[in-house]
Amino acid sequence: MIDRQTVDKILDAANIVDVVSDFVTLRRSGANMKGLCPFHDDRTPSFMVSPAKNICKCFACGKGGTPVHFIMEHEQLTYPDALRYLARKYHIEIHERELTEEEREQQSERESLFAVNQWALDWFQHQMHDTPEGLAIGMAYFRQRGFRDDIIRKFQLGFCPDRSDQQWKDALSAGYQENHILATGLAIRREDGSTFDRFRNRVIFPIFSLSGKVVGFGGRVLAAATKGVNIKYQNSPESIIYSKKRELYGLYQARQAIVRADLCYLVEGYTDVMAMHQMGVENVVSSSGTALTTDQIRAIHRFTENITVIYDGDAAGIKASQRGIDLLLAEGMVVKLLLLPDGDDPDSFARKHTAEEYQKFLAEHQVDFLRFKTGLVMAEAKNDPIQLSRLTDSIVQSIAVIPNEIMRSLYIKESSQTLGVDEKLLTRSVTNTRLRGNRTAAPAQPVNNDAGTTAAHAAQGSTEQPAQGQPTGDAAAQAPSQTAETGATLPANASADRTFYLKELLLVQMLVRHGEKVMCNVEDADGQERALTVTEYVALTLQDDGLALRVPLHQRILNEALEHLGEEGFSASRYFINHPDLKIAHIATELATDPETLSKIHSKNEELPAEEDRLVELMPRIMTDYKLAIVQEQLTSLRNQLRQPDVLRDKNRYVELMRQYQEVKLAQKDLAHQAGDRVLM
Repeated sequence: MIDRQTVDKILDAANIVDVVSDFVTLRRSGANMKGLCPFHDDRTPSFMVSPAKNICKCFACGKGGTPVHFIMEHEQLTYPDALRYLARKYHIEIHERELTEEEREQQSERESLFAVNQWALDWFQHQMHDTPEGLAIGMAYFRQRGFRDDIIRKFQLGFCPDRSDQQWKDALSAGYQENHILATGLAIRREDGSTFDRFRNRVIFPIFSLSGKVVGFGGRVLAAATKGVNIKYQNSPESIIYSKKRELYGLYQARQAIVRADLCYLVEGYTDVMAMHQMGVENVVSSSGTALTTDQIRAIHRFTENITVIYDGDAAGIKASQRGIDLLLAEGMVVKLLLLPDGDDPDSFARKHTAEEYQKFLAEHQVDFLRFKTGLVMAEAKNDPIQLSRLTDSIVQSIAVIPNEIMRSLYIKESSQTLGVDEKLLTRSVTNTRLRGNRTAAPAQPVNNDAGTTAAHAAQGSTEQPAQGQPTGDAAAQAPSQTAETGATLPANASADRTFYLKELLLVQMLVRHGEKVMCNVEDADGQERALTVTEYVALTLQDDGLALRVPLHQRILNEALEHLGEEGFSASRYFINHPDLKIAHIATELATDPETLSKIHSKNEELPAEEDRLVELMPRIMTDYKLAIVQEQLTSLRNQLRQPDVLRDKNRYVELMRQYQEVKLAQKDLAHQAGDRVLM
C-alpha cells in the first residue's frame, strides 16, 4: 500500500490544468479553463477546470473532481493505480508500506500468476505472427473470418500450435515455476505426472482486467477441427486472478467508449465483440457464452446504466436468457433488446454490411425489453386465456424486480394497455411478487432507540414503522440514498418530504467543510474543559437521541470523519474531496467548494454557514431543524396510520397510536421552541 506521506505528496503535486490538458484542449475562460468534455459526446464546451480550486467539472454530465478522480474516470483506474499514474507523471517515488507476511505471500502468488500470463500472451502472439505454422493456420483463420490486422493486434490474439507440451517446456525454460504454470491453467497434469498444453491447436483470445493485466485466456478449436467437437471454446480455469463469473470479454477495450456513449452493448461471443469494433462500435462486451452474473452486471454498471442486449435473430434465445435479463433489471439497468435477422449473429451480420449500415441498424432497431416481451406474450398467447395468464405472470416477474418505483409504475401502465389487463390487477400482482421476494430476504437489524428522547422513541411507532424514519418497501427503492450516492444534491423522486433531505444534506455540508474545526469548549465527565469539534457535536447529538443519518453515504461520511479526527493535520474537506470512493469525492467536492450549493433550493429565511466563528450559533440551529424534520415525518406517518380502516376497527391499536402521536406533538413543540418557530396545530 502507498503510505500517507507519499499520497499527500502526489496530491500536492498534481495540477488539474496540467493533468486535464493531456487529454482535453483547454482555453481560458475568465479565471477558469474550458474545453469539450471527454466523458460524453460534447459539442459545445461544457467542461470547466478551476486552477484555483484544483478541480474540474462538466456542467452537462456532471463528471469531474480532483486530478486523481479525473484520471480514475478517464483511464478507468482504481484509486491506487491513479495515484501511481500521477506519481509517474510527476516523477514521485512511491513508498509503499511494508506488507504483512500473509499479504506478501498472497501478493507474490498473484503477481507470479500475472507474470506467467503476460509471458504466455507474448508467447501466443509470437507463435501466430512470427512462425510459419502460426501464419498459415492461426492468422489465416482470423483473416478468413474477415478480421483486419489492426483488430487482431488490438485484441492481442494468438495461436497455440498442435504440439503436446511445447508451451509447458518453453515456460519452464523461461524460468517460471511449475506450480504457477499449472495454477494459471496453461498446462494440465495427468494422473501419471505428465503434462500437456491446455490450448494446443487453438486460436487464443486473451482476457484482460480493467487495469490491462491478463487474467486468463479463451481458446477456440480451429474450424477444420470442430467436426464432432461439443466444446469449441475452452477457458482458463478459476484461479486467484481469474473468475469467469466476474470477467467480461472486451471490457478493457470498451470502458472509455461505454462512458462516452453512456451505453453498453452485450453480445455472446469473442468474435462478436471484435466484429463490432471493426464496424466502429467499441462500446461492446461479451459474457463469453456463459449465463450473465450479478458481478458482471455491476462491472458494466460502473460505466453506464444503459445496456442493449443483442441476440442472434430468434426469440428462443430471449426465453433462455430470461434470468439474465431479470438480473439486469434488478440491478437498476435500463434494458433494451436488439434482434438480428434470422441466422445472423453480430459477427456474421457485420460481414454483410458496411460500418455505416451496421451502426444505423443498431440505432434504429433497439426495443425496450419489457415492451418487446409484452408483444411476444400477445403473439404467443393467440387469444388463449390460460396461455395469456401464464405469460402475463412472466411479465409481472420482470416488472417486480425493477427497483425504481416510477419505472415500475410506467411499465405496469403500458403492459396493462397492451395486454388488456386491468392496471390495478397488474399493480397488485407486482406488489405481491415484491413482498414475497422481500420475505425471503434477511430481516434488517433493529435499531435501539430506548435511550432517546420522546421524539426518538416515537420514531419506532408501531411494528410497521421503520426505525429512525427509514423508508420501507417501494419508498425505500426511491429513498435518496440511491440518488445521493450518485452525488445528486436532492433525490429526484423521493417519496418523503424533500425538505428533510435538504436538512440532512446541509448537516453533511457542515461536516465536510468544517468537520475538524472547534465549535466550542465543553466540560467532560471529569470536569475538565476540552474542545468540541463539529464532527463530535453532530455524532454526540445524534447518539443522544438514538438517531443516525438516513442516507447511508452521509452516515459513512460522519463515521469516517470521526475515525480520522485525531490524525495530525486532518482536514475534512481535503480528506473527502480526495476520497478513493468517487461517490463520496463527488458530493464532497460539490459541498465543500461551492457555498452556493444549496442556495437555489433553500428558503429565503435560512442562511448557509459562511464564517467559522459562527459555528457555535449555526450548528445547534441546523441540528434542531433536522430533528424537527424527522418529527414532522413521524407525525405524517402516524396520521396516515390513524386513517387506515383496520386501525379504526382496532380500538387498542388506535389508542396506542394516538398516545404516540401526542408524545411526538409535544416533542415537536419543544423543538420548535428551541428553534424559535411557531408550530401550527
